[in-house]
Amino acid sequence: ENKILVAQSPLLKVDNKSASLICNYTYNGTGEEFRASLHKGTDSAIEVCFISWIKRVANKTSSTSTKEFNCQGAHDKDKVIFHLRNMSASQTDIYFCKIEVMYPPPYVYNEKSNGTVIHVQGKLGNLCRPTPIQIKEPLPAIPLWIMPTVTGVLAFYSMLITAVFINYWQKSKKIMYHQSDYMNMTPRHPPYQKNKGYPPYAPTRDYTAYRY
Repeated sequence: ENKILVAQSPLLKVDNKSASLICNYTYNGTGEEFRASLHKGTDSAIEVCFISWIKRVANKTSSTSTKEFNCQGAHDKDKVIFHLRNMSASQTDIYFCKIEVMYPPPYVYNEKSNGTVIHVQGKLGNLCRPTPIQIKEPLPAIPLWIMPTVTGVLAFYSMLITAVFINYWQKSKKIMYHQSDYMNMTPRHPPYQKNKGYPPYAPTRDYTAYRY
């Protein structure tokens, strides 16, 4: 059957910034020219590097790597080895191998495998550690007698201010009452001297009130 199957190890830990990812494959077709590539990410969006070779021509291989990676591929019978060097913690991700038959037709490539998680040890591991929670010391409890005391003092001052205000208001009211008291000073004239120079508005004085 003209079909390619690929197997990868599920996890690869990197301690010294270098890793060798092995892609084992089986193929029973008649292809002659092959291409193998390594892809990064769950959607295989980034091609890290690739290698191509011709089956019946010895030492006829070529390998190319992207700028972000130091990668070199090698072919050995039914497997492809990708050597990754100078890896950083930020390159920790899942990687997939892809094997293609370029010639002769038909074009064939493997179905997506489960991939290999390359875990690069480094600063990223420290960043992933949970930050220790700083526990603040509880504030000292307020004594129970303080609140009633403060409430009593405030109530006393409130009553004192109210009493002073009422006293001031009563004194002001008395002063206003005395200032408003007046006597009727309208001039009066005797009844028998109505026409002797008294103004017509002056009421007649009643002298009978003074007899007794």
